[in-house]
Amino acid sequence: MLQLYNTMSRQKEPFRPKDGPVVKMFSCGPSIYAPPHIGNYRTFIWQDLLQRYLAYLGYEVKRAINLTDIEDKAIEEAQERGVPVGELTGDIALRFIEEARKLRIELPAKIPRSSTSVDQAVYLIRKLLEKGCAYRYKADIFFDPLKFKGFGKLFRLDMSKWPETRRRFKQDTYPGRRWNLGDFILWHGCKNRDKVCWDTEIGKGRPSWNIQDPAMISQSMGYSLDIFCGGIDNLYRHHDYNIAVMESVSGKELSRYWLHGQHVLVGGKKMSKSLLNIVYPEDLIGQGFSWEQIRFYLMSRHYRKRIDMNMDQAHKARSRLEALREMAADLLRGTGAEKTINDQAASELTVQMKVAFETAMNNDLDSPSAVNAVFGAVQRLHSLQKAGGIGREQTRAIGNQLLRTDSVLQVLF
Repeated sequence: MLQLYNTMSRQKEPFRPKDGPVVKMFSCGPSIYAPPHIGNYRTFIWQDLLQRYLAYLGYEVKRAINLTDIEDKAIEEAQERGVPVGELTGDIALRFIEEARKLRIELPAKIPRSSTSVDQAVYLIRKLLEKGCAYRYKADIFFDPLKFKGFGKLFRLDMSKWPETRRRFKQDTYPGRRWNLGDFILWHGCKNRDKVCWDTEIGKGRPSWNIQDPAMISQSMGYSLDIFCGGIDNLYRHHDYNIAVMESVSGKELSRYWLHGQHVLVGGKKMSKSLLNIVYPEDLIGQGFSWEQIRFYLMSRHYRKRIDMNMDQAHKARSRLEALREMAADLLRGTGAEKTINDQAASELTVQMKVAFETAMNNDLDSPSAVNAVFGAVQRLHSLQKAGGIGREQTRAIGNQLLRTDSVLQVLF
C-alpha cells in the first residue's frame, strides 16, 4: 500500500483518499516574475512522479497547479525592466509550460493564475471580514491569526510566543525561514502610483499572495483536498496561511496529506540571484545534457533529501540512464526465437522488477530505489538475452512492464 510522509503528522501514513478512486491534488506552482530554475523543476518532477504513480495504481487524479503572476516581486521586476506586468509574466508562463513539457512534467489542461482569480479572492476576503477573522486597516485588509483556532498547526508553531501588541506584515513575501509574529495581509489597497489594481466590491486594490492560492484552489478544486504539495520553504508561513484562510471560510479540513520537498543546492548554498548561483535547464542543455537526463538526475535522490548540485554526479547519472536505455532497447528488439531456455528465469525477473519497483514507490515515492530496481532487473535480463536469448512472448511481457514502469518514470523511451 502506498505510504506517504505527511508533514502534518510528521510520519509516514497509508494513503487513503476521501473519495475512493478519485484523488484531488494541488501543487504550489511557480511565481513567474523570473524563469523557473533547476530547484523549481525538481519540485515539479517529484510531484509529477506522485501524480503518475497514483494513476499507475488506478486512481483518477484531479490536479491543479497555479501560476502566481501579480505578487510584489512580479510588479517590482516589471518596473525595473520597464514593461507591463502581464508582458513579463506572460512570457515566463509560456517558457515554464514549454520546459515542463520537455521535462515530461504533465500539467493540467487549465492552469489558473492569480490575475484570473481576483473575483474569488474578493469573495474569500468578504467572507473572512464577515466572520471577524479579517479587518481593514486604512486601504489594506489583514488576517488576524488569533481568530483561527489551531493557527500554525502544520509548522507546529509555538503560539505562546505570540506578541500581545498587534503587528501587521504587509509584504507578500519575506526573506528567509522565519515567522512573522503578527497579522498577515490579504488585500493591498491601491495607492495613486499603483499600476496593478482592480476595482472591486471591497475597494480598489489587488489580492496578496496569501489569499491567491486559496482563491485558485477553491475556484478550481473546492475547499477540501487529498494532497497538498510544495517546497520546504512553504512550510514557513505560506501553507499555514493557506490553512487559516481556507478553513476559516469553509470549516473543512483543507488537506489530509501535506508533502514538502527539499532544495537543490549549489556549493552547499540555496540558489539565489544575490549569490549568482542559479542554474537553469538551459545551462545543462548547453553542456550536452538532454531533457530526459536532467529529469533522471533530479529524481536520483529522494524528494525529502537535498541535492547539492554536482556536475560529476550529474554526468554519472547521465551515463547510467543511457546505459539503461540502451539495454532496454536491446531487450525489446529481441532475438527472434519463439521460446528459449531462459524464458522462465526472464519471467521471474520481470515479476521481481515489478514488485521491487512498486515496493520502492510505495515507500514514500522512493524513486532512487525504484530506479535501482529497474536497472538491476534490466541488467540481468540483458545478460540472459546475451547468453542464449529470450523468447518472443517473454520479450513482449518485458516490454509491457517496462512501458508501464516508464509511464511513471518517463525516462526510458
